Amino acid sequence: MNNEECVELFEKYLTDEKHSSANTLSSYMRDIRQLAAYIDEHTELTLTTVTADELSEYIEWLRGKGKSVATVSRSIASIKCLYAYLCIHRYIETNPSTKLVPDKGTQKLPQILTSQEVDLLLDQPECIDMKGYRDKAMLELLYATGIRVTELIDLNIDDVNLSAGVIRCRGKDKERFIPMYPKAVKALADYITIVRPQMIAMPDEQSLFVNVSGERMSRQGFWKIIKHYQKKAKITKDITPHTLRHSFAAHLLENGADIHAIQEMLGHADISSTQVYSQLIKKQLKDVYIDDRDMDRMAAIILSMYNKAHPRA
Repeated sequence: MNNEECVELFEKYLTDEKHSSANTLSSYMRDIRQLAAYIDEHTELTLTTVTADELSEYIEWLRGKGKSVATVSRSIASIKCLYAYLCIHRYIETNPSTKLVPDKGTQKLPQILTSQEVDLLLDQPECIDMKGYRDKAMLELLYATGIRVTELIDLNIDDVNLSAGVIRCRGKDKERFIPMYPKAVKALADYITIVRPQMIAMPDEQSLFVNVSGERMSRQGFWKIIKHYQKKAKITKDITPHTLRHSFAAHLLENGADIHAIQEMLGHADISSTQVYSQLIKKQLKDVYIDDRDMDRMAAIILSMYNKAHPRA
């Protein structure tokens, strides 16, 4: 099997079997194509005949090129995923990547905004035109819920329950229900009722957030939006689309929220044990969202769990 065939099979595996997100797929394929190019240039081998020594030399080559700890660690994860796939499907007999170990160097901590910086950033969009209403709703929703940017742009209109103040976030294997503070609910309601009907290209458009063409907002489009408002707010910290998610979690913890409840809202898969209270809240959120019953009780549940800890609530 040549390298091109191997790369194509791996891409099909990530897409059809692992159902990888677009970002994961892009990152993994970029890493593996770079590895294939290195093997072509520096060895007489292929992806399926390379040995553990060549892989170790490749990782050292990456480090020598000045790649960051995060980049090298991600490359190792991509390589391990490739060779696990090749072994499972019996394209190779032994896994040459087993001895690759991610760097344990100093990991760069995620950038966190202060509550004052968050307020400054979220106050930048001006609700004087359609773009201002939309951008205000997107930023408020991100900080209100801590969802990932990919989850934000994947939201559909029927994932929002304004009367309960809850959004439904769908993952690969499960869905979760996350409350919003009143300012976020108002910003989202204004966008949905006033602006979105004028922005969508087709009456049956399902995307919650759309671009100027009336189609689903892209991750790149949102990146430009958040960078625009960072510059406008004159915030010097390096802000990425994930910054509000990190800040959401840090500020809730700082204000005494339960860490397991936060993990549940963030959608982390590696929760070792979820407290009974967190499980109860999740069930009650789901019951009320689906059945649309007893919204007053729903509001009380959300407020008791959320408003005490969220600095913008």
